[in-house]
Amino acid sequence: MKRVLIVNAFIDEYRRTRGSPHRVPRAMGPPYLAGVFAPERWDIRLYNEQYSGLLIDEALLGWPDLLVLTGVTTSFDRMKQLTAYARTLNSKVVVAAGGPPVRALPILSKRFFDYACTGDLEQLGEVVREAFGADYFAREVFPRFDLPYGSGRLGYVESSRNCNFRCSFCSLTGEGGRYRVYDLEFVRRQIIACGKKHILFIDNNFYGNDQEFFRAKVDLCRDLIQQRVINGWSCLVTGDFFGRSENLDLVKQAGCELIFSGVESFSKSTLQTYNKRHNTIVPQVQMIRNCLEKGVAFAYGIMLDPITRDISDLRSEIEFIIGTPEITLPAFFTLTIPLIGTPYFNDCVKQRLFFPETKLRFLDGITLTMRPRDPIDEVLAFIQTVPNLRGYRRKVLGHSLRFMRKYGLTLDAIQLSAALVSALLISTESFASSPTRFTWKRPRRTFYGPNEPLDDFYTPMIPVSEQYRGHFLPTLVTDATGELHEDVAADLAR
Repeated sequence: MKRVLIVNAFIDEYRRTRGSPHRVPRAMGPPYLAGVFAPERWDIRLYNEQYSGLLIDEALLGWPDLLVLTGVTTSFDRMKQLTAYARTLNSKVVVAAGGPPVRALPILSKRFFDYACTGDLEQLGEVVREAFGADYFAREVFPRFDLPYGSGRLGYVESSRNCNFRCSFCSLTGEGGRYRVYDLEFVRRQIIACGKKHILFIDNNFYGNDQEFFRAKVDLCRDLIQQRVINGWSCLVTGDFFGRSENLDLVKQAGCELIFSGVESFSKSTLQTYNKRHNTIVPQVQMIRNCLEKGVAFAYGIMLDPITRDISDLRSEIEFIIGTPEITLPAFFTLTIPLIGTPYFNDCVKQRLFFPETKLRFLDGITLTMRPRDPIDEVLAFIQTVPNLRGYRRKVLGHSLRFMRKYGLTLDAIQLSAALVSALLISTESFASSPTRFTWKRPRRTFYGPNEPLDDFYTPMIPVSEQYRGHFLPTLVTDATGELHEDVAADLAR
């Protein structure tokens, strides 16, 4: 038996280190990646830093023969650190890393990991064959929902990969992956393997561009609810879904309880700037209201971009949202993130908007890393009010009460609770997503990239050899002159 530890590396934007077990959705890379390992040949353990907090267990870090790392783009530094710990504690460990950070920085990744996987999970199978032999690869690749990985009433299932749209800020656009659907029987087996739960489809676009497959999935969900195999389901769709009014009837009749869609902004010009024209097919308020009036809850996020918009304009959008009780409040507000390799990032580089020595860790959605339109002091004051809507809480409460009166008989108790959680989340910053992990002691933040302090975990928790010291240095996006840093320039020149 060989031992593999699969970790979803995570750096929390609010600097929580003990995890957010109530955050939805949950990162599901580890259970899917675990499916490539032959169960009779491997002792498999999963760890999710987003859910359980920073991995600091030295025994676990020194345990595996193979360490597999994945995570979002800003997790790259954390993946480097975990690699240093694992190699310090077990010099023979093999490290394979993948996901958005490695796809964005494949050349740089080769400095730190034995295998830098730029493909999908199937590439991990190639790593297993090469490093350990064909017998260690699973005869059938299927996600390991049976392994310990948190609990709850939600089951997470993927029915497709990537997206058929190319929004300028999206990492999928930068990666250029093709939209692909799974076999329907494979989707059914995943759902059943989750047990009798509410199924949340974690597809980047559940609707997609294959109408036949979309309808087949909806029919499958309806049948499984009627058979009492699942309790209900939710999904993420793009704006074109709402261009056909029959789609809402279809999913409602099939038991869909909640739809998430990337509204991003109520400004049509902003959406066009992001190449998100499919969000202009149906006016945003009408789109949300239609959904709620059908008895389907609606969730979304809002991106605020002080680089291209005035603060007064952004405040007006917040006021508009809070003053419109016909719509749900956003699940979150975030700054637009210039993810490496995306068209939005490339445009910002060309315009020399990034501050000198910008750190990858601070491309987190709440730190100012580029030159804004308004004076920096004014923008920073605004940014610090965004995560918890400081100054708007009375209006948030008023919105929630009016929303409850309007949809109290249309939405069920769970759907209404979900809407109220959104209000609680944005009004209390990070408390709602991890109420048992709240701490009053946090590093003092400036929200300003040039002088924002690094997290404590950039200092090694155990002694590491000199050859691993570089694993704890922050990855720089720009150098002291504001040009692309040499560490990332080669990757971005591809």
